[in-house]
Amino acid sequence: MKWAWKLGRFAGIDVYVHATFLLIVAFVAVSHWARGLGVPGVIEGVAFVLAIFACVVLHEYGHALAARRYGIRTRDITLYPIGGVARLERMPERPLQEMAVALAGPAVNVGIAALLFVWLVGSHTLRPFGELGVATGPFLERLLMTNLFLVAFNLVPAFPMDGGRVLRALLALRLSYARATEIAAGVGQAMALLFGLLGLFGNPMLLLIALFVWIGAAQEAGMVQMRSALAGIPVHRAMLTDFRTLHPSDPLSRAVDLVLSTAQQDFPVVAQGAVQGVLTRADLVPALARHPQSTPVEVVMRREVAQATPDEMLETALARLQEPSCPVLPITHGGVLVGMITTENIAELVMIRTATGGRAAA
Repeated sequence: MKWAWKLGRFAGIDVYVHATFLLIVAFVAVSHWARGLGVPGVIEGVAFVLAIFACVVLHEYGHALAARRYGIRTRDITLYPIGGVARLERMPERPLQEMAVALAGPAVNVGIAALLFVWLVGSHTLRPFGELGVATGPFLERLLMTNLFLVAFNLVPAFPMDGGRVLRALLALRLSYARATEIAAGVGQAMALLFGLLGLFGNPMLLLIALFVWIGAAQEAGMVQMRSALAGIPVHRAMLTDFRTLHPSDPLSRAVDLVLSTAQQDFPVVAQGAVQGVLTRADLVPALARHPQSTPVEVVMRREVAQATPDEMLETALARLQEPSCPVLPITHGGVLVGMITTENIAELVMIRTATGGRAAA
């Protein structure tokens, strides 16, 4: 993952921190120093930010582990300056299951806040909440309040926040999944406009949140529309059958010739009809800077490549294509390569079916 560092793997899920996360750490450190809090204040401020984001990671694990109950894998969790993102393979389409997964994250924050409250009461250190400030007051009490804020903020009915998914689940009890998504995305973008207007009056963070919500709502609506358009269509109706392949022993110069002479960008690597891997343009270009063009393709090809069969549904194939390591999906029948699909040719199929009202045969 570009611009992200892996923190570790917990419960079978990789956790990353994006490089931009350092911006908020630096901002807190500088702001505490500017207030004259000195080195101890800076250390406490940074520690508080890290504690908040530890709670955010636990929040995302709430989603991930709830999704696992329904057989849905989580690809990874990434921390950004405005929060965390758990990339699930998909959201459950049964409304009550989606609601359970969406609410699992805020439920974790409620649990953290409850534990902190019990500790503060038991230790007789709980102070009136009105005495707390952003950077002043007992550490644990501020962390308690922050978790309650995370619950309230995440339940705002706007994609991609949890409240938007809860809203869609409630609507999907009465409407189709696509229509429920359309309405929920519209509500989310209306909320984004509200955040943007409020942000113009002196809160730049709200402008950033507005942009995040607007883009997230649009992406969610677009993805569901595409999945709806692909419903019931088998892979063989969309797969490419006119394409070039490479042999593991072919030199990189052969791949260069094909990139320059055809419109194809990614090439299945095949030996005796069986797929051995894939050489992508994204891998070819940097490989040419490190290796001579006489280097065999098998040295730089991707060996672990997902595959599909002609009779599978395009919906499931599209989910595999969204994996960062899978820009092209070889289609095999009986272990022999018979075609390939990319996100581009799926998008073309959707465009044609939309233009023809779904009458076009692929």
